[in-house]
Amino acid sequence: MSRLLIKPQLPDEEGRVLCITPESAGWDYVGYEMFELAPGQKLITDTGDREACLVLIEGIADVSSRDSDWRSIGGRMSVFENIPPYAVYVPSEDSFEVTAISELKLGVCWAPGSGTLPARLISPDMVGVEIRGEGSTRRLVHNILPESEAADSLLVVEVLTPNGNWSSYPPHKHDRDLLPEESLLEETYYFKTRPEQGFAIQRVYTDDGSLDETLAVGSGEAVLVPRGYHPVSAPPGYDVYYLNVMAGPTRTWKFCNDPKHAWLMPAPAPK
Repeated sequence: MSRLLIKPQLPDEEGRVLCITPESAGWDYVGYEMFELAPGQKLITDTGDREACLVLIEGIADVSSRDSDWRSIGGRMSVFENIPPYAVYVPSEDSFEVTAISELKLGVCWAPGSGTLPARLISPDMVGVEIRGEGSTRRLVHNILPESEAADSLLVVEVLTPNGNWSSYPPHKHDRDLLPEESLLEETYYFKTRPEQGFAIQRVYTDDGSLDETLAVGSGEAVLVPRGYHPVSAPPGYDVYYLNVMAGPTRTWKFCNDPKHAWLMPAPAPK
């Protein structure tokens, strides 16, 4: 099996079904954990030297940090309702407690923090919603924690791709610390499909061919993108959701499209 494809395990005593750390991924910045909690089950964690973005992917929960408390947040019971989630930002040198009120799918996004920001709620009305692409590249984007919103390292976004469409397309990459043209950002993708038995196709490849893998990704699985281009396809009959976590030495998203496919981009409007 490819080292880029991370499959879920049975829940541990904390409800964790996926665990990606910088150490397990072989990189420096991004971590991602997926929890499936039963009603009444709690998750209590210190953030240490990392900041966290808690994404209530599906379900309802009480969430608190050391100094703040949010009751009965969430409510989206399927990512395919096409509405933004609730999320909570928690800085480094803090802690959080999550108590599931309903069955809860919780994504915990991690990156290095400096502890300069307060914990805060990110409600659905605060999430930027946009449509990207046209025709067979049209997809719905939820900007949960974009660079325009405060954080130390994390960038977090959801994408919903209708069946038969492509996203993260045309193929693009962000693997060089070469601003202002391109930023170095590690990235994880966490996938869900509708119907559940479906799959997505993701290719991860570099210009020199040192990395070139094409993955069939099932619902509940994750993909590591350490470098290279990384387009996604939703096969006919299967809608595809993914949650992206990105972080790197500079908190900005500057990408380069694959020049072989630059002709796919619309021509600039005449001046």
